[in-house]
Amino acid sequence: MKVKGKVFRYHDNVDTDVIIPARYLNTADPQELAAHCMEDLDPDFGKNITPGDIIVAGKNFGCGSSREHAPLAIKTAGISCVIASTFARIFYRNAINIGLPILECEEATQWTEAGDELEVDFDTGTIFNRTKGKEFQGQPFPEFMQKIIAADGLVNYIKDAPNSAN
Repeated sequence: MKVKGKVFRYHDNVDTDVIIPARYLNTADPQELAAHCMEDLDPDFGKNITPGDIIVAGKNFGCGSSREHAPLAIKTAGISCVIASTFARIFYRNAINIGLPILECEEATQWTEAGDELEVDFDTGTIFNRTKGKEFQGQPFPEFMQKIIAADGLVNYIKDAPNSAN
């Protein structure tokens, strides 16, 4: 599976309170969460995103509270992938569980700027910066994680699995 999109670039330690501010956690509506995604960090995020765009950030993306609202807001907003130097462990798990592809690649984060166009191949972990003509090697997803993402999350993956109790 491949995606390509324009980059929204952020710094280290983007926490879940910035991804989706706590004042919006009284809803579980994914569209409502998406409407407020990143608004405290980047007020124009929602106005400027095109489905398929990509977030690139520094270290420890998704730190803070363990709310699943954060990756859900990002995914529903239309982001196809998040690339960071590192991710907070619970954010990483929550992202995969809801089917949001995320890749760790320090080199890509160092050479990518806001507005660059990236192409990401999840099967190989290859990240190609089309704007700069540079290619980077991220860690590809194991096959079982690719299946979870392709199923749009863990719940759907389990529901659709052979021999599952439906």
